Amino acid sequence: MSGASMSTPPEGSAQLGLIVAGKPLDKAASPETMGFKAYNLARMAALGLNVPPAFVLGTGFCAHPETATPALWHDALVRLEAATGLGFGDPRRPLLLSVRSGAPVSMPGMMETLLNIGLTEATLPGLIRSTGNPRLVWDAYRRLIAGYGEVVAGVNATDFEADLDAVRLGEEERMLDFAALRDLAQRHLETYRRLAGEAFPQDAVAQLQAAIAAVFRSWSSAKAIAYREMRGLSHGMGTAVTVQRMVFGNAGGLSGAGVGFTRNPSDGNPAPWVDFLFNAQGEDVVSGRRSAQGHDRLAAIAPRVWEELVEAAKALERHFGDMQDFEFTLEDGKLFLLQTREGKRTPQAAARIALDMADEGLIDRKTACLRTAGLDAAALTTRVIVAEDGAAPTVLGHAATAASGVVSGTVALNEAQVAALKTEGKPAILARQNAETDDIALLERVQGLLTRHGARTSHAAVVARQLGKVCLVGCEAMRIDESRDRIGFGDTWLDPGAVITLDGNSGTIFAGASRTAEQVPAELLQRLDRLHATKG
Repeated sequence: MSGASMSTPPEGSAQLGLIVAGKPLDKAASPETMGFKAYNLARMAALGLNVPPAFVLGTGFCAHPETATPALWHDALVRLEAATGLGFGDPRRPLLLSVRSGAPVSMPGMMETLLNIGLTEATLPGLIRSTGNPRLVWDAYRRLIAGYGEVVAGVNATDFEADLDAVRLGEEERMLDFAALRDLAQRHLETYRRLAGEAFPQDAVAQLQAAIAAVFRSWSSAKAIAYREMRGLSHGMGTAVTVQRMVFGNAGGLSGAGVGFTRNPSDGNPAPWVDFLFNAQGEDVVSGRRSAQGHDRLAAIAPRVWEELVEAAKALERHFGDMQDFEFTLEDGKLFLLQTREGKRTPQAAARIALDMADEGLIDRKTACLRTAGLDAAALTTRVIVAEDGAAPTVLGHAATAASGVVSGTVALNEAQVAALKTEGKPAILARQNAETDDIALLERVQGLLTRHGARTSHAAVVARQLGKVCLVGCEAMRIDESRDRIGFGDTWLDPGAVITLDGNSGTIFAGASRTAEQVPAELLQRLDRLHATKG
């Protein structure tokens, strides 16, 4: 990258130094200046956990994104190049970057991320030569065009999905070879040109500048504003932007991407709760547009990696003193941690996790009392389906449980239907193709979420769990016919306005309303009573 003079940043927009594994935490670091995501990344690096190197543009730039010019971040990028031994825009050994948001408090999936920045017609051959993996490179390029097109240029994601459907012809996209992905990239380039009104940018610095501006701009997106209003968060906090070396979960072999919780966020079970996809990038898991698998396959195929991940989860809990929600990438058998934050959880999980952590000595009893304040019988009581006299309820399908509980309601496919049901005083269940955070405002107004695609750890599922909504994701048997306002399961189509039941305890979808009963967690309440009876 060519030299440039440093411009003057706005007040309070501290630009933090390079984050690299093993580097002590900068004394100037704080969630307020660098956002919680980057702050926790720096804390993981200080612990010696393997994190890709990065630099951060602080939250103060969010109100003045025009000052975050290439002249400002030039020196930080040079340090990042030195740390990686790669060159941004270098046609021989190119450095590719991710550009990620991060507010002072966790706002899962409410702002944008861009991956594979720096891949151009000039750097693409060099990356193929340096990696020896043309499939990886063409996959990264098609992802960049689509992601950049959606976030920066405002092209609808469905237009790029149509390109993908035309190429894969029903085949799993992770199975496409490099020739098919090269064809897909060319289709994306034409889609971008046609809908954005200009050619896809082939200058690495221009890509990075536009990506940084787009991530800052996403602080003011409709879903981010709705989330802050819903949670009572200040609109003045701003987001930071983390610029980080790409690691590739889509490199084939022992590569993949995953999201995990150090404990089960639904019931508090003290074992890692992980979604993982081989040969994938992180957005495949968290975006809600793809379904993922649990950790069993990862543990079976790469037991050493799984053991390393379990140990990393323990280290995170010891350091942070709470259950963590973390993202990771596996590149050719090497584990990288990308972020961690306190995990969103149900009241039942909150109670058990606090109690167990106190028993394990990870937190003191006073902290456990504070975390369980207000978690009484009413807060912890759940609903379960009970058998009716006569015939059993009709099972429509099964899905992955992202948030437990039982709820019955009328199927709604869009905002207008949700509003109409609310006016009529009827509970609604939102049925969607994907578990996406664009539905944040609707999630607050429905009793449950059912999606055809999506992982338990996708951002929308995390938010649904935080809001106390029953959430089932990845019901691949479900079909949505929006032209007729109906959903179907297998050969069975339900009439518009049909009532269904989501059983988040078993992951089952039933036709009609099911009879339920309250279940009081007696043992958990006894443990809470003993905790609060002690002086800590």
